[in-house]
Amino acid sequence: MNSLRFISVVFCSTNLREKSLIFVLLKTNLAMAQEIERKFLVVGDFKPEVFRSYRISQGYICRTPGRTVRVRVRDDQGFLTIKGPSFDGGLSRFEWEKEIPAGEAEELLALAEPVVIDKTRHLVHNTDGVHTWEVDEFDGANAGLVIAEIELGAPDEPFDRPSWLGPEVTGDRRYYNSFLSHHPFTSW
Repeated sequence: MNSLRFISVVFCSTNLREKSLIFVLLKTNLAMAQEIERKFLVVGDFKPEVFRSYRISQGYICRTPGRTVRVRVRDDQGFLTIKGPSFDGGLSRFEWEKEIPAGEAEELLALAEPVVIDKTRHLVHNTDGVHTWEVDEFDGANAGLVIAEIELGAPDEPFDRPSWLGPEVTGDRRYYNSFLSHHPFTSW
């Protein structure tokens, strides 16, 4: 776990020399991908279309403008994720994710900033036969919030919109999980 602490501490540091070091590490040792996704509120019944569901608990080791270090437990798997700044009005950003042992993820969750996000993620095939919707039903301090996300290969890639899809909230920081961990939906 020492290497995980090093990454999160350096990544969240305000020291310019340390920031330069982490970006060198990211460029040379860690493969980063660009995540392109659109986010929508859910206003109808999507559940008859669900083909798989799983529980997620996630917390933030660090959350600063333009970057986050997240730890997640999904069923019996653990993940450490570093996300960079958003581009295109929140449509895309750099993301690095690594699977870690679930026990280590649980230990890291104990170090996370309050509030840990608890949700059920439901997977729904899109009618275009190409994409899959990830529909998150939030619990706890964010109960009542349901958000659907779709990952795309390009910002302008077309996709079908199911009837249960509501207003688009892509780029609206209030619906970022990192924001919800500090400003829960039930307090709005």
